[in-house]
Amino acid sequence: MNFAVIGTNFITDRLIAAGSKVPGFRVQAVYSRTMERAKEFAAKYDIPDTYDSLDALQAADNVDIVYVASPTYCHAAQTIKMLEGGKHVLCEKPVASDSGELAAMIAAARENHVIMLEAMRSVFGPEFRAVQEHLPELGKIRRATFEYCQYSSRYDHFKQGIIENAFRPELSNGAIMDIGIYTVHALVKLFGKPDEVKAMAEILPGSIDGSGTILAHYKEKGMIAELIYSKITDTRMPSEIQGEDAIMVIDKISDIRKVMICDRHTKETREIPIEREDGNMIYQVQEIMRLAEMTEDEAMAAAAEHNKYSVWEMEIVDEVRRQIGYEFK
Repeated sequence: MNFAVIGTNFITDRLIAAGSKVPGFRVQAVYSRTMERAKEFAAKYDIPDTYDSLDALQAADNVDIVYVASPTYCHAAQTIKMLEGGKHVLCEKPVASDSGELAAMIAAARENHVIMLEAMRSVFGPEFRAVQEHLPELGKIRRATFEYCQYSSRYDHFKQGIIENAFRPELSNGAIMDIGIYTVHALVKLFGKPDEVKAMAEILPGSIDGSGTILAHYKEKGMIAELIYSKITDTRMPSEIQGEDAIMVIDKISDIRKVMICDRHTKETREIPIEREDGNMIYQVQEIMRLAEMTEDEAMAAAAEHNKYSVWEMEIVDEVRRQIGYEFK
């Protein structure tokens, strides 16, 4: 199945490395804003076709799936253009700048009889399924705490007055978009959309939200969740799901490698066996290729199930940004 990639940064390198392990995956084309950069990237991977025109890529008849890995503010326009060209799209997270953009993307996929998925790499693999499958062992779940704090390699430059793209709100960036999104998506995929959210954040002067915390209340479930995220600090704390009978400890919610269950009654701790590839981007490639080979009705239904969580994720992020007063310029 022939892929095209939009964007030539490190995340595209990782996608191609992951895809190379999937039978039938082939990168046919690369788009960049300049032909020079497109040809440079193509040479690295022996990619046959290069584009600096989205119109030309949209019209290409030898591309089945497009991976969109451009800055977030470009996602909606570029994705819709590719969908209107009859191509399936795997769009890097966060899938859009806001709920309105995502709704337009989903509508374009439906109207053009193709599929669009958010490349939320952390939820497609066997490690996330293991978490889902073992939740009943915890008894009645009362609390979830998901943490993802990663000191940005560009933050030191920011403190020196050098403002790189990761700290530019006009590109739809920020801690909630770049880091917190993993915690939000995991939450809604495991527990559904909460009844209420409360948010607080540290807004960097003239820039993005640097860190934040979200409290989510599931009133009928009798459960509270805490989502803790940051681009300006690190953490060594794992994530937890606390039930009345046991606790599940997850090493890293954005890239799960180890899951432990601590039984309250027996006081025993055991590790859940997980068999996964080294690098979890492979599973999102497998999934969109699987959907692309289904009948249209089957593919649309499967895509709608995936996209349901992206919709809830983006609705929560919209509300968080409203509460913390963070608007994209």
